[in-house]
Amino acid sequence: MIYNRSTVWWVQPDPNVPYTEIRNDATFSAKTHLGTEYAALLVQRDYQPPATLESLPPEGGSVVRVVVVPGDPKAKAVRHTLQFAGYEWIVRAAPSDRGGPNQFDPSNAWTDASGAAHLRIAGAPGRWTCAEIRLTRSFGYGLYTFTVDDISTLDPAARFVIFTWDGPAVAQYGREMAITMGRHGERPEDNARYVIEPIDLPANRSNFFAPAGVLTHQLRWEPDRATFRTFGGARPASNRRPIAQHTFTSGVPAAGNETIRFSLYVFQSDPTPMQKPAEVVVRRFTFEP
Repeated sequence: MIYNRSTVWWVQPDPNVPYTEIRNDATFSAKTHLGTEYAALLVQRDYQPPATLESLPPEGGSVVRVVVVPGDPKAKAVRHTLQFAGYEWIVRAAPSDRGGPNQFDPSNAWTDASGAAHLRIAGAPGRWTCAEIRLTRSFGYGLYTFTVDDISTLDPAARFVIFTWDGPAVAQYGREMAITMGRHGERPEDNARYVIEPIDLPANRSNFFAPAGVLTHQLRWEPDRATFRTFGGARPASNRRPIAQHTFTSGVPAAGNETIRFSLYVFQSDPTPMQKPAEVVVRRFTFEP
């Protein structure tokens, strides 16, 4: 695996893809962001790489060899960030295989004068670029609230997902729990879904219909319990019933190093290819322990 140093050590090319396979001829290649130093770690298959490190692990055990080389002293590592809801978020620049192979462009995510976060899919058929942002800190158990503008006119091939992710936590499926907005095929009217991974288990997903208009989604995460709710309007209200709700009590991941992420991408295997640009506006995000 490859790490680069930009203040701290970051696994490359992304926490979603932390391992670099060695070819049969003992060579390898990998993509990396710019850094002041680069490190190659030869590890056993049971090694669980952290997304970031203050210092590299010593050789021994699952870490067979560590080699560090300096970067170009004139090069400056680029880290795209934005401020939203009082927190710092990292804007994705690397490709991803979520939804199929997708390219991500940092210019596709920004905040407006009101403080709302915008994510867009830009470009043209066959040349789309997507958007993703992630928090720079982990909260763990508590109540997460997200308010999202109307998404009822999204292209059928577009998907917007609010999710938790901890790539190195392979045994817990990346600690992924998600609210997915976009067409789902089990019922024609379903356009949203609550999920805990692995999604191929029917008990780990709950589809629902999300009407047009502003919606507020919530995730209350507790040990062995994850409760999702969706309300119409900009804020949940105790005197209103939710549009949809579902509680998972089996397979719920334990809190760890996960972060909240927003991702707007192209679902490449959709029967109707992406035809037009898309944009999603997240008005509000809050967390309560």
